[in-house]
Amino acid sequence: MISRKDMPREEEVRIPHVAADLNAPRVLVLNASYEPLHVTSAKRAITLVQYGVAEVLENSPDIVRSPSTILKVPSVIRLRKYVRRPRVHPVPFNRRNVLRRDTFACQYCGSPEELTMDHVMPRSRGGRHNWENVVTACRSCNQRKGSRTPDEAGMPLRTRPRAPTFGVYAHGQFAHWQPEWARYIH
Repeated sequence: MISRKDMPREEEVRIPHVAADLNAPRVLVLNASYEPLHVTSAKRAITLVQYGVAEVLENSPDIVRSPSTILKVPSVIRLRKYVRRPRVHPVPFNRRNVLRRDTFACQYCGSPEELTMDHVMPRSRGGRHNWENVVTACRSCNQRKGSRTPDEAGMPLRTRPRAPTFGVYAHGQFAHWQPEWARYIH
């Protein structure tokens, strides 16, 4: 008989759970060069791994069961052969994607409240309406900055604005963002 003190503590026991929806986009696919390609379903990822087309780099805590087999659901897979990417389509420039790029926070104070769009170089002074000149700002910071540059207003930016990469776009686009992906997406 096992005594209570010999049993593992609850936080030490990690019980995997069965994956709910195998068709949900939740597995990051990397090229052979570790470049992010896209996000695919767990079902497709398991198929690629089983056929030897890809290898698993990270597993999620989910499992898939059949009568004779238990498989871990991958979180990140890498293709074994390099796939030449077609011309990369830029991420569309719009309010939603600017908010995603800036992680839904003011780029001056970090507040997530009452977010607006701010032109770093004001349009009244020749600033353009593009990725490199538009940031997310809370209403009060935007009003305080007015038609001045951040330097003139004494309001330094937290990050330099630039066009987002696949990683930022995938982070905002997919609800099944996995923390393990951060190592592979820049």
